[in-house]
Amino acid sequence: MRKFIIEPGGFMPLHSNTVEHEQLVLNGKAEVIIGENKYEVKKDDVVYIPAGINHSYKTIGNESFEFICIVPNKEDKIIIAENV
Repeated sequence: MRKFIIEPGGFMPLHSNTVEHEQLVLNGKAEVIIGENKYEVKKDDVVYIPAGINHSYKTIGNESFEFICIVPNKEDKIIIAENV
């Protein structure tokens, strides 16, 4: 389990992971891109990210975007997408 905080105006670049993961939004709003799909998520939303699928986050508004990320008990490698 990991907790992430992305400050207002912040983002996490497009990347993929070698394991699937589920996320519970604790605070704020963000635009989340998963593969070819774009979502606006907010507090109490749950997000599923399949293994190997590019995804990114960009905060919306003036609040921090905070979420808990739950991953399997396996080695996880993060791969930053290039030329995006």
